[in-house]
Amino acid sequence: MFHERSHGESFLHLVTARSRYPGLWIRDEPASALSFTGSLALIRGLQDILNAGGARVILSTHSPILASLPGAAIYEVGPWGYRPCAWEDLDLVRDWRSFLAAPERYLRHLI
Repeated sequence: MFHERSHGESFLHLVTARSRYPGLWIRDEPASALSFTGSLALIRGLQDILNAGGARVILSTHSPILASLPGAAIYEVGPWGYRPCAWEDLDLVRDWRSFLAAPERYLRHLI
């Protein structure tokens, strides 16, 4: 069944199928295979896991979408080690906002 789906679709199916199981969920860059809407679907699946109770989720991500999970304790990692950070103060959020506001500022250095 998984071989009939894209990598992202398979991952979302796995999360949905196992969302009823409590425990510790550790995911490293889970949005890497996901589209924008896939990332939003993953947020919904993670929220379902947390709402069911008895579960904790630890994510490592460069996705501002996943970092926006309501109620998440966010830590930013850098040369300083790690520190608590508000979503809107994350470097990744600032960088994406800057790029989306004016992609040409970045692309002119690449193309």
